Amino acid sequence: MLDLVLSLLILAGATFTFIGSLGLARLQDFYTRLHGPTKATTLGVGSLLIASALYFSTRGESISLHEVLVTLFLFITAPASAHLLSKAALHLHVRSLAPLPQESAIADEGSAQRQKDSPSAESNKLFLKT
Repeated sequence: MLDLVLSLLILAGATFTFIGSLGLARLQDFYTRLHGPTKATTLGVGSLLIASALYFSTRGESISLHEVLVTLFLFITAPASAHLLSKAALHLHVRSLAPLPQESAIADEGSAQRQKDSPSAESNKLFLKT
């Protein structure tokens, strides 16, 4: 039973770590590349460390706390470092490929106005009245 749990934790850890690494390599701008390693890789390395702690706690004479401490350190420092990196990028005016909320709101208002003024919108109003 323990071997099954350890195998699942190792597979989950390897999968999350691979997805995080793939996100770092494939995503297009700094902010989206920052998201992959900080989220997925943290879960992947965390599950690998938990599997290691379970294995060495059951095979050894005492509880293995080294992996638990490393996992806690990882879960505390990864979000903090991602936050600091993103704040530094904002300070350096690193551009993102995603539109700003103001730009997308203006674009949405413009498209809503164009749809309102289009002939098909007028025919839809007539259709709905009858």
